[in-house]
Formats: sequence, C-alpha cells, structure tokens
Amino acid sequence: MLRTHTCWELWKDNIWEEVKLCGWVSNWRDHGWIIFIDLRDRYGLTQIVFDPEDDKTSWEKADKFRSEYVIQIKWKVRSRPEWQENKNLETWKIEVIVNKAKMLSKSKTPPFEIDEFTKANEEIRLKHRYLDLRRKPVLDNVLFRSKFLNFTRNWFSQKDFLEVQTPIFTVSSPEWARDYLIPSRINPGKFYALPQAPQQYKQLLMVGSIDKYFQVAPCFRDEDPRADRHACEFYQIDCEMSFVDQKDIFEVVESYMADVVEALTSKTILWWKFHSMTYDEAMETYGSDKPDLRYDMELVDVMDIFEKSTNEIFSGIAKYKEQNRIKALKVTNWDNLFSKTQMKNFEKYVRQYGAQGLGYFQMKEDWLKWPLNKFFTEEDLNEIISRTDLKVWDVVFFWAWEKNTVLNYMGRFRIHLESLIGLTNKDILAFCWITDFPMFSESEIDWSIDFEHNPFSMPKWWLSAFENKDLLSIKWVQYDLSCNWFEVLSGSIRNHDIETLVKAFEMVWRTEEEVKEKFWAMYEAFQYWVPPHGGFAIGMDRFMMILKDEDNIREIYAFPKSGKAQDTMMNAPSIVDKAQLDELHIEVKEEDLN
Repeated sequence: MLRTHTCWELWKDNIWEEVKLCGWVSNWRDHGWIIFIDLRDRYGLTQIVFDPEDDKTSWEKADKFRSEYVIQIKWKVRSRPEWQENKNLETWKIEVIVNKAKMLSKSKTPPFEIDEFTKANEEIRLKHRYLDLRRKPVLDNVLFRSKFLNFTRNWFSQKDFLEVQTPIFTVSSPEWARDYLIPSRINPGKFYALPQAPQQYKQLLMVGSIDKYFQVAPCFRDEDPRADRHACEFYQIDCEMSFVDQKDIFEVVESYMADVVEALTSKTILWWKFHSMTYDEAMETYGSDKPDLRYDMELVDVMDIFEKSTNEIFSGIAKYKEQNRIKALKVTNWDNLFSKTQMKNFEKYVRQYGAQGLGYFQMKEDWLKWPLNKFFTEEDLNEIISRTDLKVWDVVFFWAWEKNTVLNYMGRFRIHLESLIGLTNKDILAFCWITDFPMFSESEIDWSIDFEHNPFSMPKWWLSAFENKDLLSIKWVQYDLSCNWFEVLSGSIRNHDIETLVKAFEMVWRTEEEVKEKFWAMYEAFQYWVPPHGGFAIGMDRFMMILKDEDNIREIYAFPKSGKAQDTMMNAPSIVDKAQLDELHIEVKEEDLN
C-alpha cells in the first residue's frame, strides 16, 4: 500500500498515528534547519515536516525535492503549535513529521504556477491542461461535474425514466447547424454524421413504447464557439415523455432544477414556481428571448405618445405600429452612475447592433431636460414621466426604428447598462419559461420563409394553424427556459401527427417526398401509431457554468476546445496521412492546407 490516507483526511483524531501519504510537492520552504512541504493530492493539502533530528536521511532527500515532484512520506501525525496553525487548510490543526521519504517521480519546471491565482493565459493553460487540472479551481469544476452527473442520473432514474444511449454515428439531418461528417470506408462515397442532438431517436423511442426516456447526451455541431457555447461538442440532459402536455413537462423540469440547486449549491431560486411569459412578451418587455429577471429595467412602449409629436420623424415612425417600435428604458439615479464620457459612448455601443443613434432625456430638479420638449405638449410630457415612473436624477433612453432592430439593441443595451451598474447577484437564479415561439422566420437576404427552430414541434391548433395565411404569426408549442440571461433548456410538444408534419414542411416549400427522404425513419414509424409526446434538453454545460459562476463555458470541461475550436494539448484537428485519405476515397485540395 503506497498510502494509508489522502491529504485531507488527517485531523486531530489521528495524532500520533503512523501514516503514509503520497502526492505532489505544492510548496517547499526551508526555515533554517527544518524543511516544510505542503503535500497536495486531489483531496487537499497536508503540511509535512522534515527535521534532521527526526531523520537526517529523509531531510537530505527533502532538500532536493522541488515543486510538482511526486513523493511518498511516512511517519507520525502531530499537533501543530498554536502559532503555526493555518486555517486556510482543511488540515490546519495537524502536520506530519517524517522518518522515511521517497521520490516517486521527478518533474521539470512547470510552464506556469500551479496555484489558485496563476497569471498564465488560457492558451498556455490549455496546452498543458494536465497540469492545469492540478489547480484547485479547475479541479473543483471537474469534481462538481462528477457530482452533477451522478445526481442527475439518480434523480431521473428514481422518477422511472429509462436511460437509453442513442447512436453516435447517424444520418445527416438538416435541423440546426452544420453537421460533422464521417466518411465510411466500407461504403465508399457515403457519410455518417455525428448527431447534433438525439432528436429523432428519442421520438422513435416514444413510438417504441418507452414512455419516459433520458440520457446525458453528447451533441456535435459545427458552430463558431463563444463564451457560452463550446466548440465542436457539448452535453445535454435529454428527456422525452409520452402522454404529457406542456404543464406536465414544466413540473418535471422545475422539480429537477429545484432539487439539483438545493443539493449541490448554496444558490437561491428567485421563484420556486418559475416565472413564465410568451416569446412576444419577452421581446417587447426585455428585448431578449432569454431575459435576466434579477433586476427590472423593462422596455416601456411610448409609441402612442410619440405619434402625437409634431416631430415628423417620430410621428412618421409611430404610424406604422406593426413594423416599427419606440421604446423607453429608465435608469434610476443616473447622475451618480454615469460620467459624461460614458453617456457619449452609449450611442457608439448601440450603433454596432444596427441603431442609428440613441436618444435620452433627464429628470432634473426643475423638470424634464430634453432638446425635443418643444415637439410635445405638456400633457404628453407628463404622460412620459408617468409611464416611465420618472423621478429626479433618473434618465430615460429611447429610440425609434424598425421593430426587430430596436428590440435587439435595446435588449443588449439593457444588459450593457446592468454590467456597468452591477444590479445582479450571482447567488440568485431567476428562471423564466419562454413559450409560444414563432414557427417560421423570414430571411433578411432573400425574404424566404423557413423554420425558426426545431421542425418537429407541434403548431398551436395543429393542422388548422396553417389556415392562417400569415405564416410569421403562427406559433408552436415550443418553450425555452432562461436563467440569468442564458438559455438553459429548449423543448416542445412534438408534432406526432404525420399529416400536420408534412403540411408544416409544405409551408416552407418542401414536399412530402423530401420529408420521406430526409426523415425516413420518423415518417415510416409515424404510420404505426405514435403517442402524443414532448420533451426537453437541458444545456448541461451552460447550466453548470451558471452554477459555478464561470464566465466561460470552457472552464466546465476537463479537456476543453480553445476559442479557435482546437485541442491544443493533442494538436487536433491535424493533417492525416494520404494513405488514410485514399482508404476513405477522400482528396484534400492543396489550397485547403495553406
């Protein structure tokens, strides 16, 4: 046995026991004649004492130990002198004196400090991730992920969900993002695809009578990475249920979220019965379909007031209520929050999201200060003050333009203002259901109509929904769950009626034959009776990022891809031998290698 204990187990109850410890040299200190080493393993730290009066041979060995050497020590636990207790360590009341030491492995000088506060940049850390994993913040996330996975599997299993592993090699499916394709050696010229999600498989499980399914599912999408979206691959808690409606699914999700937050974190859920609003309400009120509800700052509609303005620009925009928007956003006590330079920079900020500018008016002690006062009656100005609940030293930002542009940049501006003011508390989780998403959207390039989200969702009112000639107004029974300005779940009640499914595809100019070709298994299976069903997928990595207060999703992975979608530790992706390409009947263009 190389060790009898780990580096966090020893406490005052172990005093004068003989023990063996193994670990990494975290800190080496020579105090005159005595050498102190903080020994580290994944469990914690223990102080080791080498005194030549106890054992000179071990002391001589310790004199040659350096950071990150792997060592084994043996002898007795003793109490630390009161003045040497270190309450930053879990084992702060004891230390181990040594009469036998052995170097198990020698280390080169690490490329960065292996400590909690290393200044190494992400590129260096990911290149040497096996060293980075020794650092407590990184290791803590790995441990948390393990606990999270165990809790999740136990929770759903106890609720009678069956864990089913769906295939990784599957068929390319035009559903969300770009596929990762895999050439088949046995079937030349044909390709598998890595699943963007197990969507079709889990619905086919419902046809097969497995009425409650779950899986911690790996998903693969060729999308550009960002702070809350990991490159290449991610994991989701994937669930599907038969004979349910939207309310049933919400109850399962809310129960799971409440239990996992309580069991694994010290965070507080703002409403135990999650808030809920439609997609249209979220966009009109917060300029986002994943609103952060930990603070107010709602967008206020002032279009009817501006319509009465004698300013022709504002009144002209306000006439077209369907296409345009005029929104106001109040910030309380602006005079103590923003400098004049910041106020000038706000207009520059919103321009990057399509705004032509940004207007604002201020409430001074002597009333409303605004160059455009002359275009409004005193009654209308008072209505603006009343509607925005304007007090002295408040400021209201506003702009008028095309609907989507205004909602987009005002929503982003709301988040930007919060980041400057600091209104949120990371220990609070504000969950909100977003429902009734639009079924179709219009391309800004060629004005074509296509599915906005998952094409397998059920339209509200089933087949009769398509009697509405305005396709952009059709909603479907799809829902997202937002938390603190992140989307953490997406799901829907599925379209289990084959006639309605085919009709939905016809609306975007795809024939029944195309549905058969692209979704053959589902089309065929639905001929054999399929139960009403629905489900959801929780973005597991993103949710853990929120629970661990991380700003970047890469910190949640043991071995993450970089911001350039590379595994710099393993040098992937890489060029492969021509012989391998020939075997797969693949030819790489020369310009692609440059």
